[in-house]
Amino acid sequence: MSDPLLVACPHCDALNRVPQARLRERPQCGRCKRGLFERQPLALTAARFAAHAERADLPLLLDFWATWCGPCKTMAPQFQQAAAQLEPGMRLAKIDTDAEPALATRYGIRSIPTLVLVQHGRELARQAGAVPAAEIVRWVRAQGIA
Repeated sequence: MSDPLLVACPHCDALNRVPQARLRERPQCGRCKRGLFERQPLALTAARFAAHAERADLPLLLDFWATWCGPCKTMAPQFQQAAAQLEPGMRLAKIDTDAEPALATRYGIRSIPTLVLVQHGRELARQAGAVPAAEIVRWVRAQGIA
């Protein structure tokens, strides 16, 4: 547990080495000096995707959604609550499928909302449909993450 993790900054996407034992100590980014954990989902774009989903060591829970989707709107505050509970053990991010169709295609998203758990770019699990925060947290922990 003493090995440092690479943690991508939610503000400037810089990778920071943070000892696992210090994740809960409110670490700051070495580049922009802002907090590495905001306890809320990150809006992720294709340009920012690699830093968080492939190069960073933290597991990443992706919420594929769209602005016109009623269930997505219903689940948004639930996903936010889950972020507050699951960080800093993992990062949560939202991907707008209309704005980022290449990412939706890459993960074979056929319905929204869909949650996809990834680490180092590899998909670990997925779940489709709107779910409450407690179910998101339970599902993630059942995967052996966070």
